[in-house]
Amino acid sequence: MAQLRQEYREFVVRNAEVLIVSPEDEAQVVAFWEKERMPMPGLVDPGHEVASQYGQKVSMLQLGRLPTLLVLDRSGAVRYEHRGSSMMDIPQNKQLLALLDELNREWEVKPVEEQVAE
Repeated sequence: MAQLRQEYREFVVRNAEVLIVSPEDEAQVVAFWEKERMPMPGLVDPGHEVASQYGQKVSMLQLGRLPTLLVLDRSGAVRYEHRGSSMMDIPQNKQLLALLDELNREWEVKPVEEQVAE
């Protein structure tokens, strides 16, 4: 999550939004977001409904939900998925940003900065 936060603007200029789905309750999520100054939205999912819909796995040995990262295109189709095998198994931002560049070319979408200049 830290790497996504650090380069959040790079995702936004590519017309993407990062949404963190959290298993904690609302009070815990709000406190964490404020403390860590999280720029992206968080979705409170203590009942695991959203996580279950997208097939996020729980590992008792890892003490919770394993990292799952999905990229959905503008139509809502899953275009990329990464299902971590450990808490440290997270794709690099460079890989994700390249994928977003590719999707934007497919959809003929200009970066946000170019849209504003028009």
